[in-house]
Amino acid sequence: MMAKNPPKPAPRRIFQERLKITALPLYFEGFLLVKRSEYQEYKHYWTELRGTTLFFYSDKKSPTYVDKLDLIDLTCLTDQNSTVKNCAKFTLVLPKEEVQLKTRNPTTGKSWTALCRLVFKLSVPQHVSLLPGQVIRLREVLERERKRRIETEQTPSSAVEKKEPTGDYADVLSPMPACFYTVSRKEATEMLEKNPSLGNMILRPGSDSKSYSITIRQEIDMPRIKHYKVMSVGKNYTIELEKPVTLPNLFSVVDYFMKETRGNLRPFIYSADETSETEGSPVTPLK
Repeated sequence: MMAKNPPKPAPRRIFQERLKITALPLYFEGFLLVKRSEYQEYKHYWTELRGTTLFFYSDKKSPTYVDKLDLIDLTCLTDQNSTVKNCAKFTLVLPKEEVQLKTRNPTTGKSWTALCRLVFKLSVPQHVSLLPGQVIRLREVLERERKRRIETEQTPSSAVEKKEPTGDYADVLSPMPACFYTVSRKEATEMLEKNPSLGNMILRPGSDSKSYSITIRQEIDMPRIKHYKVMSVGKNYTIELEKPVTLPNLFSVVDYFMKETRGNLRPFIYSADETSETEGSPVTPLK
């Protein structure tokens, strides 16, 4: 059961890792019961609203999300009258699916629905009964989201991440995923083997200095290292699998591996606070 008191924020280290992975500001967080079109029943997720995206985590302490939902294409949001006391239900209607959400705190439910509407329409919802503190929060979020979008639109195409790759990769004109490292195949393997608690997936330059590669460490019968080639095709990127998968950017490539393995693959991210090593969960092989 959910606690009656507001949930405590994630520890600073976890917050920093989530910020690196998502590259988006945090507006709201808390537990939600989520039912997507492919789910047979509701799933209990720690949920964060960052920018216009809902990120779902298996628990409050997990640094990497297991699923996400972009609200930018939201068609409408409908509130539902719950027959259960102290329960708020609402549905997000998108072009390809309807997502049902529930929270056991009606007040928190109002915040969720108001914030989802706000980041979609970029305006404070009208005719909604909210507490003074909730209204103040909405106005603050609206100001931050407007500023974020302006900065995103004004960011020069030549802006690059401070840690630039070498060689042909100096021409990359967009920020890279947090798990990108300018390392060789051998170096990536050593990083994953020596630091399993930091993640099990690295994005790196390919051997031909024109493509990219994903290196992962799997725990099935025994630790195994696998490499997947990612080809740059025009403005897209194609993962060379049995059935090739084409995606619009490298962030989507990393997301694909995470989602296909149900979060068992986690981006490898150095953490200054990491003091001990723990073995990762079994990984579902990609086909």
